[in-house]
Amino acid sequence: MLAAFAAVYLIWGSTYLAIRFAIETLPGFLMAGVRFSVAGALLYAWTRLRGAARPRGAHWGTAAGMGALMLLGGNGAVVWATEKVPSGIVALLVATVPLWMVLLDWLHGTGPRPTLRVLLGLAIGFGGAILLVGPYALGAAHLVDPVRGLAALAGSLSWAAGSIYARRAPQPKSPLVATSGQMLFGGAFLLLLGLGTGEAAEVDPAGFSTLSVLSLAYLIVFGAIVGYSAYVWLLRVSTAARVSTYAYVNPVVAVFLGWLLADEPVTPRVAIAAAVIVSGVAVITTERARPAAERVWTPSAT
Repeated sequence: MLAAFAAVYLIWGSTYLAIRFAIETLPGFLMAGVRFSVAGALLYAWTRLRGAARPRGAHWGTAAGMGALMLLGGNGAVVWATEKVPSGIVALLVATVPLWMVLLDWLHGTGPRPTLRVLLGLAIGFGGAILLVGPYALGAAHLVDPVRGLAALAGSLSWAAGSIYARRAPQPKSPLVATSGQMLFGGAFLLLLGLGTGEAAEVDPAGFSTLSVLSLAYLIVFGAIVGYSAYVWLLRVSTAARVSTYAYVNPVVAVFLGWLLADEPVTPRVAIAAAVIVSGVAVITTERARPAAERVWTPSAT
């Protein structure tokens, strides 16, 4: 079990930096499209060989909807934001997914009215996001590109919307079959987006660096397949409250790895915003775990 938790904490936390390395020489949307198309195909083939039932037509419809919201909208925004924003900061902005989930749950009528404690967590979490994206400095001149930063927040909102949509939509019995379908559609949508934005002209195999290619392979094998498989297994053998801790461990890992391996600055502003956002998410997840321990946030958008 410790190995599975380490996989969810470290692998998902490291995918932000891997995305940054991958898009150094690979076109962003096409890279993400290849990542999820290949991972989805491998995962689907593996589950079918192990005897999982073939998805029905309605299941494919759900996979298309989730692929559009969570991978095209969610991961696509992460990739685009990472072109101009340090990967650790993108991870901190993506950590607002649980905050959006609470709001959308309430507005959609599928969740309770936020308690005072939840409202406090929302205020703290979004306050930290504003601290990162806002056009002012705190102890340093380093600023986040506001457009890209807002894109990361919008991607988190899209991911949360996809998570809520998935709750009532028809899905296969096997979570891995459902995930493979989501990856196949999301990968196809991202490839179309890349082609539509002219990224095909940027494809230059001779210019692909070894680091970018290895990062893409890491994202396919570890980020998309191993990490999610560990997550699904943990849901069966551990409590939802424990599994949900990834929501505030991943951004800390991402910030640390970005600083350690990519010289991404950890300014006073970033450090304070990180503490504020993680605190807000912790308040939300611990409060939600008490009345409904079966609820766990959907995996991060990386």
